[in-house]
This record gives sequence, structure tokens and C-alpha cells, in this order.
Amino acid sequence: MIAARSHDPATRVPFYWRDPRGRPQEVEVGSLALEHLSALSRWPHWLQADLQRVSLTLQREALADALGEMNAALRAEGLIVAWRDEPFPLYSAAGEALGVSMERAATRFWGSLTLGAHCNGFVADDSGRPQRLWIARRSPTKATDPGKLDNLIGGGVPLGQTPRETVQREGWEEAGLRAEQMQGLRPGRVIRLLRDIPEGLQREWVYVYDLALPDGAVPSNQDGEVAELTLHALPDALALAASTEMTVDASLVTLDFALRHRLLTADAHAALSSATGDIFVAGSA
Repeated sequence: MIAARSHDPATRVPFYWRDPRGRPQEVEVGSLALEHLSALSRWPHWLQADLQRVSLTLQREALADALGEMNAALRAEGLIVAWRDEPFPLYSAAGEALGVSMERAATRFWGSLTLGAHCNGFVADDSGRPQRLWIARRSPTKATDPGKLDNLIGGGVPLGQTPRETVQREGWEEAGLRAEQMQGLRPGRVIRLLRDIPEGLQREWVYVYDLALPDGAVPSNQDGEVAELTLHALPDALALAASTEMTVDASLVTLDFALRHRLLTADAHAALSSATGDIFVAGSA
């Protein structure tokens, strides 16, 4: 829970965008690291940057091209890493879709909001109470968190997809689950992360889903991004989620699962529920 909010605001300044023709008021889009402000000085025709804020004034129609040009230069300098050639929607910090896309890797540099979608795959007893949980181990070649433990399904929500559609697509790619096997997908809550990471700032809303799988079903990775999938008794799975072996995102997704299904002791449930009010929020998509 601490990791979900491990951000020092003193290290960054807010980033605003205004469309002089269609949007008279500025909208907060993200934030920039103080140490990177000098790298933005070559674009004074687009950006005004000082120690209090970065402002970009540009018509919406030209915004994607301008961001693309700047991101390519920042990538060449090594300031944007783990490039994926994957467009992500650009949102305001409050979650408003701005109708523009940007390279996924660049969102961390600009501190802009991204959406993620994860799914807890579990096996229940005859009463429907979860007993075991599937856990993935990320490939050692992944750009982020290589080799760490993860949820059965998880990924970023790209341009043109909803969180549910992302889980359904990733369900096949990461676990070999066909559409008919995912009909029982159920939404959980939304986890809001704001944390400093080596690539910049992770400002992300992770949409959580649950999927009950029949006893005997064995997921199988299809895209090479998962090294292994293992089924764990619930106490062991929760212990792994509480360790540093699992990614921060996946740990929180697992904790949300445990809270919603009341799998913890009454005291632990009460304590964690009161401590996560600004991290776990209602919502589905």
C-alpha cells in the first residue's frame, strides 16, 4: 500500500495543455521531473517550462505529431526507455480522454495517466469460496519487472480497447483462455497508483477482474511474456503477494481480491479496508 503512493511531489512539476482554439482553459495532463526540464528547452514554440510548471499550447489536431516528435528525440537521448511502438490514449490527470494518443513508454516520462487491467484467476470450492489462486511469473526478458510474480492476466489498456476487452485479449495471449472460458469474468475495484519508478512516474488506474476457473483447467502462455503459471493454495498466494517477489500492481490486485472475498481475518480485513480508501475505489469498465 505504501508503494502505491511512493511519490515525492517535490521532484516534479505539473504539466498542462491548452488548445487555443477549442479549449480555452488549461487541463492538467501529467508532470515532469525537475531534472528533465532542460531537455525541453529546444521546443520553446510548444513548451513553456520553469520550476513551477510546464505548459504546452497547441491545437488538438497537432498535439499527437508534436508529442511524437518530442518523444522520438527524448528516446534518442535515453530519457524515454522501453519503447514499445504501442499507442496509448492520452488522458487528463482526472481521467478525461483527450482524443489523442501517445507512445506507451513516453507516458512515464510525462507522468500522464494510463489504464491497466488485471485478472485474478482462482479455483473455488463447492460453495464458491476461493481456495487456490493462479500466479504468473513474468518472462526474464520483459521490459518492466522481469522475472517477478504477477496475476494470471495483466496488461496496459491500449488505444481502442476498454479494460474488459484488454483482459479478454490478454486472457488468450498470457493464459491461453478462449472467449467461452472467460464468460464468467467479474469486475472488482479500480486501484489508483501514483509512484516514482526508474522510468519516471507511474500514474495508473488498474481495473481489477476475477475469473473462476474449473478445477483441472491448466492455463498456458501463448506469447512468451510469461515464464510459468502455477496454482497456489490461498495462504501461500497471499504470502507471496505480501512479499517483494510480486510486482506492486499484482500485489495490490491480489489484496483487493482478498478484501472483496473476505479471505482475511476480521481484524486484518478491518485494518486494511480503512487503510486503502484512496487506493481501492469502486468502478468497472
